[in-house]
Amino acid sequence: MPSPTTDPAVRAAVRTGVSVSVATGLYGVSFGALSVAAGLDVPQTMVLSLLMFSGGSQFAAVGVIGAGGAVGAVVATAGLLGARNGLYGVQVAPLLGARGWRSLLAAQLTIDESTAVATAQPTRAAARAGFWWTGAGVFLLWNAFTLLGALLGDALGDPRRYGLDAAAGAAFLALLWPRLSSRGVLLVALAAAALALALTPLVPAGVPVLAAAALAVVVGALSDPPGTPDDADDAPVVHP
Repeated sequence: MPSPTTDPAVRAAVRTGVSVSVATGLYGVSFGALSVAAGLDVPQTMVLSLLMFSGGSQFAAVGVIGAGGAVGAVVATAGLLGARNGLYGVQVAPLLGARGWRSLLAAQLTIDESTAVATAQPTRAAARAGFWWTGAGVFLLWNAFTLLGALLGDALGDPRRYGLDAAAGAAFLALLWPRLSSRGVLLVALAAAALALALTPLVPAGVPVLAAAALAVVVGALSDPPGTPDDADDAPVVHP
C-alpha cells in the first residue's frame, strides 16, 4: 500500500476522514444531552454510545426511552435503523480485506460516515485509509462529545441552536455532490430518495432509510465487475 506521505489520493482521503469526523463528532453533544434528559445516567449513556455506535439508532433508542417505551420497542426501533450498517458491509468488506480481529474492528466502525468516505475514493488504498481514519475519528470524537453533552446536560440548552444538527448533513452533502456528476449515480440517488419519501408515511420509522440503502447497495453491487483482486491498490473503488 502506498505511503500516505507520497500518495495524493490517500492524503486526500485522510483529510476528508478527519473533517467528517469533526463534523459528526460535534453532534455527539446533542445525543449526550438528550440521553440524560430521557432518563439515562452518564454511565448508561456512554455504554449505549460505545457499544451501539450508530447515531440514528442511538437517537431512536433514547427517543423511545424518553417516551416511556418498553425494552422491546427500544430494541426493535434501534435495531431496524442499525440494520443498514449490515448492508454497508457488502460494499466495504471487499475494499478492506480485513481478517481476524481487524474484521471485528471494521464491523464496529462500519457506519454511514466511514462507508461514505471509503466508497467515494478513487483507489483501494485511499478507500482503506478513508475508512479507518473516518471510523476511528468518528468513534473517538462522537463518544468524547457524548460524554461532554451528558455531563453538561440541560446547561447546553437546545443543541440545534449551535447548528450542530446541520453539521453531519452538510458533511454528507459535500461527499455526495461530486458523485452526482455521473448520470448513473444520480439516477440511483434519486430513486433511493423517492423510495424513502414514498415509504415514510406508510411504514415504521427506519424502514424507509433501510429500503433506500438496500436499493443503492444492490445496484452498486450489481454494477461492480467481478474478480477485482484485493491487493489491487490502483483499482477503481466504485463503478457507477
